[in-house]
Amino acid sequence: MSEPLSTPPSVNRPCVSAVMPVYNEAATVADVVRTVLDQRCVAELIIVDDASSDGTWDKLQSLGLDPRVKTFRHQFNQGKGAALRTGISHATSEIVLIQDADLEYDPGEYPVLIQPILVNRADVVFGSRFMGSGAHRVLYYWHYVGNRFLTTLSNMATNLNLSDMETCYKVFRREIIQSIRIQEDRFGFEPEITAKVARAGVRIYEVPVSYYGRTYAEGKKIIWQDGVRALVCIFKYNFT
Repeated sequence: MSEPLSTPPSVNRPCVSAVMPVYNEAATVADVVRTVLDQRCVAELIIVDDASSDGTWDKLQSLGLDPRVKTFRHQFNQGKGAALRTGISHATSEIVLIQDADLEYDPGEYPVLIQPILVNRADVVFGSRFMGSGAHRVLYYWHYVGNRFLTTLSNMATNLNLSDMETCYKVFRREIIQSIRIQEDRFGFEPEITAKVARAGVRIYEVPVSYYGRTYAEGKKIIWQDGVRALVCIFKYNFT
């Protein structure tokens, strides 16, 4: 994992609600939970199991969870956006950060992600995989092309200049994200929330993050239909 950049001491105070949607991540969830809880800025970790069928829920219950952990479980699978909707509604800290339940992103970079909010320069922060010098696993070319295409269309619609609209790492002042009605149940959450924070006129920053991508054999879940839905969402939430 990469070393976090130098940040003010204030990033070490507990101020973050990390919200983690989980679906069939029994192989990685324990490691992610431990790594998130190792971050001194984490006041609570809210885990929403989206009706996993691979023993993820049992794995979570066997961890001897830290008192900072809150767990919720959907009775049937609804999607990442639905899990985030549940988790965000239970957040109580001043900053809400979205964390996937795999090992593609490094929680050690939380200080870099929250710094613009703590110094009152930003209200929302996106962690970009396409800027800076962090480590990046070399994987699927067409995923990269699709991501840049969707980001470009989103930028044209929102008049933002983001480099990575589809990033997992999105960080919000709690009052902002809890004031937004999340409608998308699956990966359409990413263009939806981007459109809605752009429309809200809040201050948005990007910071560089590392990326340790997975193959489909290793558990990657996003599929081409999610790209099509993202296109629909860009138009739906910006022009309707």
